[in-house]
Amino acid sequence: MQKWEYFTAPLISHALQEILNNYGDEGWELVAVVDNVAYFKRPKAS
Repeated sequence: MQKWEYFTAPLISHALQEILNNYGDEGWELVAVVDNVAYFKRPKAS
């Protein structure tokens, strides 16, 4: 069964693309944005 780890980060409008690209490069997948907070997940290392 796949296990996941989760991460949240505040979103700053003037650096939004850079923030999202940096987390994407680290393997994080954006799953939701609520009230300027981004929620990410990635597969957990076994």
